[in-house]
Amino acid sequence: MPTVHTDPALLEAHILSAEIGARRLSPVAVVEALLGRIAALDSRLHAFVEVYADEARLAAEAADKAIRAGHRIGPLHGIPVALKDLIELEGKVTTGGSEVWRNRRSTYTATIAQRMIAAGMIVLGKTHTVEFAMGGWGTNQHRGTPWNPWDPKTARTPGGSSSGTGVAVAARLAPWGIGTDTGGSVRLPASWCGLTGLKTTIGRVSAFGILPLSPSLDTPGPMARSVEDAALLYRLIAGPDPNDPRTLGRPPVGSLETMRRGVRGLKLARMPAVERDHVAAEMLNAYDAACDTLARAGAEIVEIALPRRLSDYTELTGRIIGAESYFLLSHLIDDQTLPIDDAVRPRIASGRGVSARDYLGALAEQTRAKAEFAAALGDADALLTPTTTTAAIPLEAVDQSTTPAHFTRFVNALELCALAVPSGLTRDGLPLSLQIVCRGYDEETALRIGWAYQQQTDWHRRQPPENA
Repeated sequence: MPTVHTDPALLEAHILSAEIGARRLSPVAVVEALLGRIAALDSRLHAFVEVYADEARLAAEAADKAIRAGHRIGPLHGIPVALKDLIELEGKVTTGGSEVWRNRRSTYTATIAQRMIAAGMIVLGKTHTVEFAMGGWGTNQHRGTPWNPWDPKTARTPGGSSSGTGVAVAARLAPWGIGTDTGGSVRLPASWCGLTGLKTTIGRVSAFGILPLSPSLDTPGPMARSVEDAALLYRLIAGPDPNDPRTLGRPPVGSLETMRRGVRGLKLARMPAVERDHVAAEMLNAYDAACDTLARAGAEIVEIALPRRLSDYTELTGRIIGAESYFLLSHLIDDQTLPIDDAVRPRIASGRGVSARDYLGALAEQTRAKAEFAAALGDADALLTPTTTTAAIPLEAVDQSTTPAHFTRFVNALELCALAVPSGLTRDGLPLSLQIVCRGYDEETALRIGWAYQQQTDWHRRQPPENA
């Protein structure tokens, strides 16, 4: 794709990589284009907590000089990235979305950030998150809620908790970014912001240096504009880290070539009919069309019966998150003098009533549920569902006592991986999304299915109106 007349901010990351590698595009030009969009748009979109403009320019100049001197260190050298404000960067403020931590300065750098910086990537800045990453709607009472760019007129849910990353990538303020997912926090903003988001398996990507919410379930992952980009970033950040014992002894990360094999011969399970209840008609229509598209591409669509309703897994996940987050954050939540988000405080406080017996019981139930689900999935390679029940809703319609994570939390509870990909637009031009759920540590299959789907569709190439 020629870029001579194309704004670099509008290009996908893998295209930026190719253009920089061919020396048709400079990292300096890319960073300047993105910083220009941030300056023009982010006062309204509120995606970034802080922009590291000076540092990004210096890094871009250094990358440009190295590449021109023949010292390109890899395909991601000179590519910018946005980081969720849970990720420690030495010397930078990491607030976790909390006004309480507005001056909390990091003393070390997270493994995930170390790997990106070592690959020559350029950190543009930190993006907003729901306070303590505890919430799926994407709102933040004290530090501000990012504006979903798909509707310039009505403030809608950006999805959470990785709300700022979702908005930044969707609005072309960054080519891609990092989110975290404990119950859907990569996939929910991916769904509502029209992105591709990969929820990795627990232990696949190091969580060292990422502010925890529920360590049993927290998983970092890429948020991008295409499966191609998500796979490229995933390959970089995945792998063992001695600082995170959960990453040790895991199956190796597969080749990107696996992704391009197509879906012929794969069995993809359709969600049970009972789970179609309470899903918006436009989302269901997009879901059915996506299943048909994959069938035409050669996949076999099969029917399975799940051992439980997905809402049962939602409750199980909530118990684990509540207990673990309260253990970590009770000293803040129980202090009524601190400015804690009115929606977040009760969510974390729910863990106050979870006894040791209840918590250990939830972990035992999780083990049983994993075995049940594996048996139900049988020889199917993936389960297909919508990612959310609706497109993004107006913020004024949000009921903070509820969660939008109906289709996402079970993936965390069962220690699976999942990929969210755009699957259509509503009549009002809002993104719809398909979720591809695969066994734990089988991210390659999820990416393979998503890549095949994006070869047949162009929903991932749509972008929000420029007057956002």
